[in-house]
Amino acid sequence: MRCAGLVAEVQDWAAGLEEVHARIAGAFARAEPRARVLAYLRGLLGQSERKNGWTLAEAAGEVSPDGMQRLLRTADWNADEVRDELRNYVVERLGAGGVLIVDETGFIKKGSRSAGVGRQYTGTTGKIDNCQIGVFLAYATDAGRALIDRDLYLPKAWAEDRERARAAGIGEEVGFATKPELARRMLQRALDAGVPAGWLTADEIYGQDKRLRVWCEAHQLPYVLATRNNDTVATVDWRQRQVRTLIAELPETAWQRCSAGAGAHGQRLYDWARVELLAGFDAGWARWAVARRTIPKNAQEPAELAYYVCAGPAETTLEQLVAVAGGRWRIEKCFQAAKNQAGLASYQVRDYTAWYRHITLAMLAHAYLSATRATAKKGAPQLEMASSSP
Repeated sequence: MRCAGLVAEVQDWAAGLEEVHARIAGAFARAEPRARVLAYLRGLLGQSERKNGWTLAEAAGEVSPDGMQRLLRTADWNADEVRDELRNYVVERLGAGGVLIVDETGFIKKGSRSAGVGRQYTGTTGKIDNCQIGVFLAYATDAGRALIDRDLYLPKAWAEDRERARAAGIGEEVGFATKPELARRMLQRALDAGVPAGWLTADEIYGQDKRLRVWCEAHQLPYVLATRNNDTVATVDWRQRQVRTLIAELPETAWQRCSAGAGAHGQRLYDWARVELLAGFDAGWARWAVARRTIPKNAQEPAELAYYVCAGPAETTLEQLVAVAGGRWRIEKCFQAAKNQAGLASYQVRDYTAWYRHITLAMLAHAYLSATRATAKKGAPQLEMASSSP
């Protein structure tokens, strides 16, 4: 009986992946790459630890990686169409009312020819490294989380060296854009597509960008964005002040102990406080500066503070802001799972177009895992894809 049940789960899993493949079929002009992309997705979800052209070709029964490399580099298909269908699929399977999360992750590389590569800081290693940086947008609900958009960060040195850029397949129309600018582009695409998000959250790279904050308010997207302690905000008396100064003036009674959500060792408890700021465009909205303070374990341990700038409906409670801030970790879990289980970082391509194609397909594979787990939470049987071959 156990064997029969496992066979049925494998069959269900394979059928589900084929349904995902059918959704993206329109992005492929010819039958050969359309068929190969299903083998590529199966390989990404397979048991191989390294999921590069050779291992994906072997999993598909091919004698060389030429076909898989052709799929990424020269085949006629549109990765942005696949991304759009991926986004629709995630929203359908994870449900409405989610939170949008922006963050970046690094891809460590050797050499200098991979599109956008350079010595730059990455949280992947916690230091300056030779790497590419991808900026990502995730969608998270109580049912699950998945990456729904991506852009490759192109440092100024690349944007200014058009010969080098052309050699890496970067078109003349691609210029320098800051990481917050890339974030705005992805958020615009999500809102244009009708993604039913209630909030945006991101770390201080994005939170300190005032243009992103203004953009969110103009588009009625509430936000809880981390920022630096010296960020300046407009107070209700029309002064520009640093957030750390505003928070330092609060009495101890202004602080509330709240959980930022469950963690590996129980509830993540911190002390939180907020200060109302000068209102923005919408009379029904408010702005706040929020601080999170660690709870020292003893009298010798200093409390550490983190700061946020927030905007949303005026009736929003501090607990609601804390819940959004506390959920930012979910995109880190997306990166971890997509790299470990769906080959997000396993590519061996240098070309700009090939980067987008591999990353998009790895995101789709991870989204399928997330959607399948969301279904399992509702009581349906689940196959443990991370350790089983399709």
